[in-house]
Amino acid sequence: MTTIEDIKKISQADQRKTLGFIPRNGLESKTDEFKEKSLSEIKFTLIIKPAIISFIALVFSFFMDLSYVPFLGNISVDIAKVLFPTWQPAQETIAPYSFWWLPVVIYLFFIICAFFAYKKLAIEVARTPASETIDRVINSYTSIIDSVATALPLIGAAILLISIKLGEDIFLGLSVPFEIKALIILAIGKLFEPVLDQLGVEYQNVVNHISEIKEKYFSSIQIENSRKMTEFFNQSLSLQGVQSIPLDELNEYKNLLEKSYSLSKAIKDNFVETASILDKLNSIPSISKENIQEIKSLSESIREASLALNNETTINGLKHLESIVLKK
Repeated sequence: MTTIEDIKKISQADQRKTLGFIPRNGLESKTDEFKEKSLSEIKFTLIIKPAIISFIALVFSFFMDLSYVPFLGNISVDIAKVLFPTWQPAQETIAPYSFWWLPVVIYLFFIICAFFAYKKLAIEVARTPASETIDRVINSYTSIIDSVATALPLIGAAILLISIKLGEDIFLGLSVPFEIKALIILAIGKLFEPVLDQLGVEYQNVVNHISEIKEKYFSSIQIENSRKMTEFFNQSLSLQGVQSIPLDELNEYKNLLEKSYSLSKAIKDNFVETASILDKLNSIPSISKENIQEIKSLSESIREASLALNNETTINGLKHLESIVLKK
């Protein structure tokens, strides 16, 4: 018959294997594999759907022009004749500048900004999968697009004010056509923002799934370790043969297991919170007051956990558990 002495001879490595300890590098390899697979599935073509409405506005800009448009001709005059059949255009004395190409150039610039945002997000999320990183990248490129779209109408308004003094030729030939296209570009810029929002959503899904993997990983380890620890001690107690254990010791043993479970859960929660705070710290260039407050909160949690470990009741309970397991 196996005795308690046989249990004492089990090596520490065998005990760790029995209790189900899993190395952390398993989590890192799993998250790295998921990141690589998920990021490779995000293609730049995903912007096509959210860009449709802004592209329609771009096409609409060709029909809002005072000058000649390639393939469409004098589109404004033709539309006016359709709406008012009896209307006759006045004799043109001023040929306005053609700015049909301006919305096209700006729209291509917006597409380039979206592409750079896409590449930047792929690099940043692969290095530091954090929501703050995604928000920072999306906000920076959204600011660029919004600034360009807003600046052109303001520049056009300034040109309008100047051209009033310069004369009708400059006012109708340059200022008005430019301001029309600038206002259309402002509308296109606002309609283009969903493109960057869609990029942010796709990469945020990757970050969320990585967080879920970490939570499930630690939860599964906690459950598995608790189960194997119970099996291990049950096996240890059953190997004592006919030796009996007093009822009060069994009750104390049960209470000790409950306290150990609560303490393990608290440590697990603190570990997850630590990983989250470290991700946030890695995603920002400097430590702000909010980060200092979070670190302070974390230190308080660690202090409470350490106090729980140093608690006399907990220490006595652990010693009593040891005496139960090693009892001859």
